[in-house]
Amino acid sequence: MDPAVINQIIGAIAARDGDTLVEIGPGQGAITIPLSRSPATLHVIEFDRDLVPMLRDRFADSSHVTVHEADALRFDYATLGERLRIVGNLPYNISTPLIFRLLDFRQHIFDLHFMMQKEVVDRMAATPGSKKYGRLTVMLGSFMEVVPLFDVPASAFQPPPKVTSAFVRMRPKPTDAVLINDVKLLSALVTQAFSQRRKTLRNALRGHVTEIEMEKVGIDPGSRAERVAVDTWASLANLLSATNKP
Repeated sequence: MDPAVINQIIGAIAARDGDTLVEIGPGQGAITIPLSRSPATLHVIEFDRDLVPMLRDRFADSSHVTVHEADALRFDYATLGERLRIVGNLPYNISTPLIFRLLDFRQHIFDLHFMMQKEVVDRMAATPGSKKYGRLTVMLGSFMEVVPLFDVPASAFQPPPKVTSAFVRMRPKPTDAVLINDVKLLSALVTQAFSQRRKTLRNALRGHVTEIEMEKVGIDPGSRAERVAVDTWASLANLLSATNKP
């Protein structure tokens, strides 16, 4: 509800003529209204059936705005075209599942701008060696470039949440930069390693990966999971995939 924060958000998105914007969860339209003033095409996805009529009435005379009554976790984003610019103040309880859902449509996405819980954003953008670096960092970082833009205090919202929020930009990595042969294998490997993050990798991954296999991709078996960079995790998963090793 803070006009200064809303202006920061609109400025960060910087919508242009020819853009296709997709706003998830517009609510009362705090961001939707200024977005609708841009020259971009705007699609709005709202799950609350009580809010949809209000939104459709508000934008009835705006030919470039379309309101979709739908569940963002089930919506087929490919139907909206290419180079989508997706934005939203995400409900904290669905933010992570929604981002992973959107990974399935990354070939249709140009960028994403989301308001999220700061703690989650910090984990998404964490660097190797930090306490916040974990499974979320690796799995998201395998496909996306993540750039935190600015923090937003609880006082900017009505009602105020109990946590600090952050606005973040994500952009899919180029197709030729994402070389993951088996996403499920990577996920299982990273989950196993970070579930025992106090252990060295030779112990955390015992029975799954040999020390020789770790060393082949440049991993010290005596190091811990948070010390291994995103690209190296991908290389290890690809090595195991190539040998058909579960």
